[in-house]
Amino acid sequence: MKIQTNETRQHILDIGYELIVAKGFTSVGLSMLLKHAQVPKGSFYHYFKSKEQFGETLITDYFEKYMEWLNVLLSNKQLPANERLLTYLRHWIEFNQGICGAQRCLIVKLGSEVSDLSEPMRLALNKGANDIVSTIAQCIESGIQEGSIKVKNAQETAEILYQIWLGGSILYKLSKNVSGLQRTLQQTEQILQGKLIF
Repeated sequence: MKIQTNETRQHILDIGYELIVAKGFTSVGLSMLLKHAQVPKGSFYHYFKSKEQFGETLITDYFEKYMEWLNVLLSNKQLPANERLLTYLRHWIEFNQGICGAQRCLIVKLGSEVSDLSEPMRLALNKGANDIVSTIAQCIESGIQEGSIKVKNAQETAEILYQIWLGGSILYKLSKNVSGLQRTLQQTEQILQGKLIF
């Protein structure tokens, strides 16, 4: 019974994610979610006391999966750290062009929408962003130690790179032109080699 309970909860989260990345958080009402998930209202309230708690849980679930993927990618010791990081950022460009694009990134999608509406959701998004930055910083620090990355401060570089890439993703949503992200990748390569000082 517990397995089915966990599956139902995850099913609601998965359907909610698909709806929210397509329509936004405020546009997805409870009736829409229940209809698409094909679960009764009682099931929703069994797992989530409110739509806000559902949103917070959805964000946490998203980042747990994202961080699992990112940690595997950035800890691959078969590649030097700079190449591991650039591989991640090349994936970022591919995702923006495909079905997993900026539209599906909850920080890009929900950052400005819910940050003023829900403090718990803002905090969950902020924690997720900080976790990503910390993981990137660890990879940069590894690159500094091995000599494949030539910057002085891993944490500061990670923060700046993440801000640049988030901004690039938002502009991509507006322009639908990937050339901006390709230029961001070139600039990132220069930053990592110490050729572009910020």
